[in-house]
Amino acid sequence: MVQIFGMSSLYEQLRADIITSMKARDSEKTTGLRTADAAIKRAEMDTNATIDDALVVSTLRKAVKNMQDANTEFAKAGRDDLVQNNLKEIAWLEVYLPAQITGEKLERMVAEAIAQTGAETKREMGKVMGVLKSHPEASLIDFGAASKLIQGKLS
Repeated sequence: MVQIFGMSSLYEQLRADIITSMKARDSEKTTGLRTADAAIKRAEMDTNATIDDALVVSTLRKAVKNMQDANTEFAKAGRDDLVQNNLKEIAWLEVYLPAQITGEKLERMVAEAIAQTGAETKREMGKVMGVLKSHPEASLIDFGAASKLIQGKLS
């Protein structure tokens, strides 16, 4: 495959996978991946930036989060068919996303951030989140889970 100057390797893989799914006549997957492609192109135009891995990852994370939020609502409404469709699409998109930091490593990072800021109350949670957001691996942190951990550790 010829690499276009400045083009994201993740984006190139997504485009290649769209072609593969089209050739396999997998219309569901093709539609899901094309939707992600359109969202990335829209983000490129909105931010006036070139498509790089960071733009692809942030756009796909946002799409996955929106689908997970929608699944909550679909489940409340008893629409298991829509939940299943979203779960399939989430699985297709997660292939392009780096694994998020969770579990013990996240707990360790939160504990270090709390120690670094000296935070003791929930009112100081913003300081802790600020330290986590400036961490070199911030793009891999699940901030929803981090927020719950911080709230549990602060009084």
